[in-house]
Amino acid sequence: MGKTAIAIEDESFLIDGKPTYSEIDAGKRETRGLLMNARFIQGIFDDKADPGRFARWGHDHWDPTANTQALIDALPEWYDCGLRAFTTGFQGGGPCFTAPNHTIDNNPFGEDGTRLDPAYAERMDALLKGADAQGMAVIVSYFYGAQARRLRDGRAVRNAVTTASRFLKEGGYSNVLVEVANEMNIGDFSHHPIIREPEGMASLIDLARDASGGLAVGCSGGGGYRNREIAEASDYILIHGNGQTRQKYYAMVREVQSWNLHKPIVCNEDSQALGNLGVAYKTGTSWGYYNNMTKQEPPADWGITRGEDAFFAHRMAAGLGITVPALPLKDQYYLQGLEPNWSYRGQRWIRLASLYPETISFVDFYRDGELFYTSYDEPFSINFQSNWRYGGVDIGNDSEKWKAVIHLASGEMLEHTAN
Repeated sequence: MGKTAIAIEDESFLIDGKPTYSEIDAGKRETRGLLMNARFIQGIFDDKADPGRFARWGHDHWDPTANTQALIDALPEWYDCGLRAFTTGFQGGGPCFTAPNHTIDNNPFGEDGTRLDPAYAERMDALLKGADAQGMAVIVSYFYGAQARRLRDGRAVRNAVTTASRFLKEGGYSNVLVEVANEMNIGDFSHHPIIREPEGMASLIDLARDASGGLAVGCSGGGGYRNREIAEASDYILIHGNGQTRQKYYAMVREVQSWNLHKPIVCNEDSQALGNLGVAYKTGTSWGYYNNMTKQEPPADWGITRGEDAFFAHRMAAGLGITVPALPLKDQYYLQGLEPNWSYRGQRWIRLASLYPETISFVDFYRDGELFYTSYDEPFSINFQSNWRYGGVDIGNDSEKWKAVIHLASGEMLEHTAN
């Protein structure tokens, strides 16, 4: 039995027998029992196909053990800002901007699902124990679409659920929640109807609960997806906010709440769109920050980096009642994506990070004095595709001067520049 025990009581999470955040002296009572979290899905990532390609972002080699340890080392600063859980996966998650998912081999279960790669087991054990020592819970995700394709058939899927669940049971981890699959309804899971169809997933949830010795189990769908059969089978209800405006996200939460299942509702993947965090606080539900650049492109920078990460940490802490210093207006914006080492094959991913994106009407981006792009929706990225994904910008060199002109809803205009 570990130091940290996560439990569920009606719609609330308890850590060591007390509602979460009740230890914060000035904490807001309405946030007690929530589980603010982040997607750190690549916590035990490796690539057996071509690991050398991840010697980048300023790193001269790829080391999966060092990647896991860096996450463990970063947990205290996240905890201090109110983070009480994170999601990590046996099969990780796909880099969104660089290496194609189908070329990566990050499946630790083998073709038939009956074994767990010892190196993965060792890294997962270290990460779960590191989180336990910090007083944090871990949502352990079993399947990711692009990697689940490496499992031979439905029986292999069931075997893998049993293999992963027995590992968690035998390890005696008390700080673990289970997510059977990340976004069960997406296209890559078409190879395994037992994952993609609600009837099959409900049976896998039951299997995971039984084989793990009674851990709380749920399963997520793609952004905006909700399914009552899955919610009824789950111990806690997982949703994703990807691609959802604040209004759509609010409507999704309200619909799930209308089912009156009396279970916690947890978003464990959204985006850098912090407006949805505000919706979560208003509806009394838990929210999961997802930065697909700094936290999902291996090797991840697990600390609270400048810009998006720092703004999320600030908003999370303030919403929980943790005292944080007020930021001057000029420090509430950051032109992101132009940092050293964050280019790849001649591209950068440029966006305007903001502490309060809800206050922005639109952002004009200028390159060397000429208007390049206008973004109207948070997180205000160039080549916007959705709130969690955006296209790269071809750069000839790093001598270009970029400027973001921020048009606030109040009518005020601000400028931020960077090279």
